[in-house]
Amino acid sequence: MLPRAALDVDRAVELVRPITEDVRVRGGAAVREYTRRFDGVDLAHTRVSAEAIAHALATIDPAVRDALEEAARRARVVHEAQLPDRRDSLPAEGLTVSTRFVPVERAGVYVPGGLVAYPSSVVMNVVPAQAAGVDSIAVASPPQKEFGGLPHPAVLAACALLGITEVHAVGGAQALAMFAYGTDECAPADVITGPGNVYVAAAKRVLQGVVGIDGENGPTEIGIIADHSADPAHLAADLIGQAEHDELAACLLITTDQDTPARVDAELHRQIPRTKHKERVLTALGNNAGYVLVDDINAARAVSDAWAPEHLEIQTDDAAKVASKIRNAGAIFVGPYSPVSLGDYLAGSNHVLPTGGTARHTSGLSVYPYLKVVNVIECDRDSLAAVAPRVDALGGAEDLAAHVAAVRVRVPKEAQAR
Repeated sequence: MLPRAALDVDRAVELVRPITEDVRVRGGAAVREYTRRFDGVDLAHTRVSAEAIAHALATIDPAVRDALEEAARRARVVHEAQLPDRRDSLPAEGLTVSTRFVPVERAGVYVPGGLVAYPSSVVMNVVPAQAAGVDSIAVASPPQKEFGGLPHPAVLAACALLGITEVHAVGGAQALAMFAYGTDECAPADVITGPGNVYVAAAKRVLQGVVGIDGENGPTEIGIIADHSADPAHLAADLIGQAEHDELAACLLITTDQDTPARVDAELHRQIPRTKHKERVLTALGNNAGYVLVDDINAARAVSDAWAPEHLEIQTDDAAKVASKIRNAGAIFVGPYSPVSLGDYLAGSNHVLPTGGTARHTSGLSVYPYLKVVNVIECDRDSLAAVAPRVDALGGAEDLAAHVAAVRVRVPKEAQAR
């Protein structure tokens, strides 16, 4: 019963699978063909020149550059703090198992370019990859007719600020297939991250297993838990701010106060006419939004956890305590001065978050999709000999005699008995 845009990834998979397979077989020629068909741009090369990237940085609005630099600084602080330490354990005398966190060699970052440009998404994907220690990072973003077939200048400028020299003017499923299989201009990646539309989500589903992915990030959404103390002007502004992203954006206000829906409605009627993208906002709020009136905060938490929102704001008395008991959310924003738009840009947290209820089992983007856990095992002869009878037992139970033999060739039973 709760509102959420219908996102038919299964249907999109049927359309996307032939595209990814074609890119696998024909490489760059297929990428060029789909770029011409879907973006209306015919590019001889996908890779953006170093001169174009440098020019974008040189001509960017100084205020935007300053904001991107600060966003990157804050994101680096948060994501470097996520890095795990190497851990060593001693399961038995003479046996050590070390856990190493090893970065992937190459990451492909997708930055969408549909209704608006997203230079902030460059920051949100590139910074955690850099913090994780990834050596090679490539960015793909759709070509824009109005910019001569290049990605949006703000996206290019953000890449330049972060030291990214490999940028491809490719969008949609063909961009992800390019990262997965490689072309003559783009080496295959080990991991693909970044948000996108339903076709990008479908391409991730198709390509998972060929390449690592961060998650199927679809249309954005916000949940808000509010009580009598919440300012209706804040609530309305935050609903509008999320609805402005996309006509498919979902917005849910869960409240314990029976007067709040009417007060927020009044604010929406006051604020929407003044917002720039009011038609988009009205469509999203008309199709994918709703109020939920609950008896108490415990019920509000239950509704929120069932919906598992991408973004969850807590605007209640003792908001930090309420937030501490939330289980399912991509990111949680606590109190009246922590709006989602802060997290989108300058909280330092990541704005690439699980949507469509996948916050029940999936996390937002961090350093971890760019890291692999590798165990390093070192055992001496005495420790192997001590555990050998248990290997005999388990290998025998599974009818894997060669497993047993691989241990016994090192520590024969006779030698062990002596």
